[in-house]
Amino acid sequence: MGYEAKLQGLALKFRGMLDKFPNTHNIFVISIVTCTAGLMFGFDISSMSAFISTSQYRDYFNAPDSTLQGIITASMALGSIFGSLASSFVSEPFGRRSSLMVCGIFWCIGAIIQTSTQNVGQLIGGRVVSGFGVGFGTAAAPVLVSELCPRTIRGRVGGLFQSAVTVGIMVMFFISYGCSQIDGTTSFRVAWGLQLIPGIGLIFGCFCIPESPRWLAKQGYWEDAEEIVAKVQAKGNREDENVLIEVSEIKEQILLDRDAKTFTYADLFTKKYLPRTITAIFAQTWQQLTGMNVMMYYIVYIFQMAGYGGGALLSSSSIQYVLFVVATIPSLYFLDKFGRRPVLLVGAAVMMGLHFAVGAILAVYANPVDNIDGDDTLKLEIPDSRKAAAKGVIACCYLFVCAFGTSWGTCIWVYCSEVWGDSACRQRGAAVSTCALLTFP
Repeated sequence: MGYEAKLQGLALKFRGMLDKFPNTHNIFVISIVTCTAGLMFGFDISSMSAFISTSQYRDYFNAPDSTLQGIITASMALGSIFGSLASSFVSEPFGRRSSLMVCGIFWCIGAIIQTSTQNVGQLIGGRVVSGFGVGFGTAAAPVLVSELCPRTIRGRVGGLFQSAVTVGIMVMFFISYGCSQIDGTTSFRVAWGLQLIPGIGLIFGCFCIPESPRWLAKQGYWEDAEEIVAKVQAKGNREDENVLIEVSEIKEQILLDRDAKTFTYADLFTKKYLPRTITAIFAQTWQQLTGMNVMMYYIVYIFQMAGYGGGALLSSSSIQYVLFVVATIPSLYFLDKFGRRPVLLVGAAVMMGLHFAVGAILAVYANPVDNIDGDDTLKLEIPDSRKAAAKGVIACCYLFVCAFGTSWGTCIWVYCSEVWGDSACRQRGAAVSTCALLTFP
């Protein structure tokens, strides 16, 4: 008897508690709630960006060198790796909503630890705890949305998760930018404390959204599953053609799954599932290796090497966050219009060209230096006499962010939630691919 069966009684009680509250069946409202996990992921990405060069942060944490700062930055990704792998052990017996609630709970605990930090060790610990929550959310949210969403708009709605990530990045950067004007440790404590808001919102939001119909069907609740599909996709009309097709596909897949043995992580690497596993793992891995997170975490450093400083440094850096949000909007159309693969191929080609352009400009026009403004982690700087080159670097960075936002940033979440096909492997597969994403922060 598998652990999921053993926990079924407890899972039913938990579901009954959640279902006592009125649920919304508007797919866009559901998407907003689930995509709060993406908002939190975005908060994570930019929560350090505006502070790493400020005197308040560097003085309090004794000017961490590049190695220590790298550990601080990557600590949340470490927690996320374990969170993504652990998510299926909650999602399968207790449902997708439960993973989102766990996401919110751990995120809030981590935010409290970070806000009250007294040293680097506590800061790292808080980021690991928050990251554990993010891992749950990034593995569960895209799956829940894809299992609820009508097929005709699945690309657009699924892409909202990445849009939420970009909004979170932008919002957290501007919060941090504003708080950086405050003297003392209050500057970063206020910014990190405000991270509690989306976490609390996600926890309470989970009481207002329906459970995945695929999960309900797998537990034997066919009537409830059909009702949710009908309400979400056809305002309660169970005879709607799209509803009948969706319910038929769910039934067919669930019956096939029941004939199979209990699915484990090891099954992802068997002959049947290995091609899907490799595809999803490498898709998420290459999303990270595009270099986008370097732009998000360390854009301030790039701009310092381009000769920007003071208020101009942060205000110029903030432009890329706005561009990132705007760039994700057309991608929601591109996904359903042109398909997933063409969008990924074109985006990769454009980003490759921009990488070469930035590297070439820095190689030709930047001079080696010992440090910039006392920060010895920065070893290159474009002199004031070569402002055109500096503007070229900045322009390429902006274009890179736009290219990523319209292609890999949005498309990869939709692609990886669809590549698994059957529900037997969907949650564990999503967890493994998300783990691959977070392994390369």
